[in-house]
Amino acid sequence: MRSLRTLFDFYLDASVHVGLAVTALVFVSSLLLNIPVEKALLGFSFFSTIVCYNFIKYGVEAKKYLIVSKTYHRKIQVFSFLSFVPAVFFASQLRQEVLVSIATLSILSGLYAIPFLPKTKNLRNLAGFKIYVVALVWAGFTVLLPVVQNQTPFSWDIGVMLLQRFLLVIVLMLPFEIRDMETDYKELWTIPQLIGIRRTMVLGVVLTLLFVLLTFFKDILAEKELVSRVLLGVVLIPMLLASKKKSKYFTSFWIEAVPIFWAISIVVLRELC
Repeated sequence: MRSLRTLFDFYLDASVHVGLAVTALVFVSSLLLNIPVEKALLGFSFFSTIVCYNFIKYGVEAKKYLIVSKTYHRKIQVFSFLSFVPAVFFASQLRQEVLVSIATLSILSGLYAIPFLPKTKNLRNLAGFKIYVVALVWAGFTVLLPVVQNQTPFSWDIGVMLLQRFLLVIVLMLPFEIRDMETDYKELWTIPQLIGIRRTMVLGVVLTLLFVLLTFFKDILAEKELVSRVLLGVVLIPMLLASKKKSKYFTSFWIEAVPIFWAISIVVLRELC
């Protein structure tokens, strides 16, 4: 039993779970836009997320961004290096335009973790920037990359989806900001620090409702898509209201599992209808 717990903790700490979440959102975008699901893009999304997130979580605190001191973190680092190999393999199968988009998002992710100039702050530690930078990168990665890979012309509906994805990621991050409120530096100006926990929960509910309502602004609205977004809202709102003082597994597993649940629900709805 203890070994299973250790394995599960490694699954979370090594960003495998968040890798599945990002991949699920890429998959969802392809389904909702009725474009082919590119296996190479899914593979790249999964492994590159593991590498990127582990670098942000552990590399920024390491000596010269590479030398970690804790044995457990070294295991995660080795896992990240191993994940880098398939990430490069899948990237080699993507279109050149996608690679340019990835490079742009990678620069933004890099600035999130590494200061642009010596003795300056990274975007992660700039007041009020953290949540919006992450939401922007996730939205671009999970919506724009499938569009560019399939050479789909940008449309109003894609713009609406991009805005919805930006809002969704902000909503998913709010429980993490509530969890970290007592340990985050006050200079970060996170949303809970600025408006309090209760108002942050209310904001999350409002953004979730806006996320669902924006679906009606699309030119092409499929009934299954609307149902899947309503289901997602029904799941999100109780989780937001219950996000105060929960265990680390509530945020690290259950909150990050929401995109996976969403992807599964869309597949099930397509099979049933």
